[in-house]
Amino acid sequence: MNKSILLKSRPEGKPKTTDFEFSENEKPSPAEGEVLLKAKYVSVDPYLRGRMRDEKSYIPPFQVGAPIESGIIAEVMESKNDSYAVGDYVNGMLQWKQWQTSNGEGLQKVDGEKAPLSAYLGVLGLTGITAYVGLLKIGQPKQGETLLVSGASGAVGSVVGQIGKIKGCRVVGIAGSDDKIELMRSKFGYDAGINYETTDNMKQAIEGACPDGVDVYFDNVGGQTLDAALMNANRYARVVNCGAISLYNEQKQPTGPRLEPVLVKKSIKMQGFIVRDFQEEFSNAISQLSQWLEEEKLTYEETIVKGFENIPQAFIDLFDGKNKGKMVVKVT
Repeated sequence: MNKSILLKSRPEGKPKTTDFEFSENEKPSPAEGEVLLKAKYVSVDPYLRGRMRDEKSYIPPFQVGAPIESGIIAEVMESKNDSYAVGDYVNGMLQWKQWQTSNGEGLQKVDGEKAPLSAYLGVLGLTGITAYVGLLKIGQPKQGETLLVSGASGAVGSVVGQIGKIKGCRVVGIAGSDDKIELMRSKFGYDAGINYETTDNMKQAIEGACPDGVDVYFDNVGGQTLDAALMNANRYARVVNCGAISLYNEQKQPTGPRLEPVLVKKSIKMQGFIVRDFQEEFSNAISQLSQWLEEEKLTYEETIVKGFENIPQAFIDLFDGKNKGKMVVKVT
């Protein structure tokens, strides 16, 4: 039999396990031109929360009663497609199913000999590419500048900080525990860290950690953290809006300080982006990230949860900050 995970209901506020439903069907067989795939690793990502809302966005919302999809590493178990052989591993946007067929469109082969398969969902996948293009194409860090990163111990933030160090920046990270701050400094090379859980005044905390002000702010959190970062931004600072996890579960439109005068007065550039905006850069990004990884200029952290049945809970745990680095589910 073949298990699938469906969206049972659109979450109100923070997602719950009851918003998901398990379904069982017969294992499919590939038609001519198709391959049969067996899921090995499943990526869970905060942006999936947005697709659970019934609203227009850059990508269609998930449908109630239909399988959820995300980045998945799968093994080719049967092939009727000349481009793929049995035993190949592929990376693609696939459904939360143990088994599924594909015509090969949108799949990329990955080499488990060069890097662990799970890395292709993280540092060598869309996560790493997001960090690379967001920081270098929008943030444009320069030698000697101060880079501030929120969600700094997470999948994207941990890579952003390391690229910032490679580019010669002083790098300061914001995370939610002392353990994560220590991880950022000891493993990812951050110069300083701020624990938002023990910080009463984020504006003052950033001012203390960034005495020369903030030149580039890579934002994964939004909300009050973004407000505080902008208040510490230097003239001509660049703000990269990658995510806003602090707001994803809000049920009403949040309001905050009106910071337009700060943007104008300091000539700040603030730009949001979707990684697919930079699709033409993907090949260069993967090549450079692979080289840095091989040269040991770049490292990564993973939180690996075992068991297909634990995918929904692993996704929910993202909103409680239970991951260090990339959260991945190993399908056993």
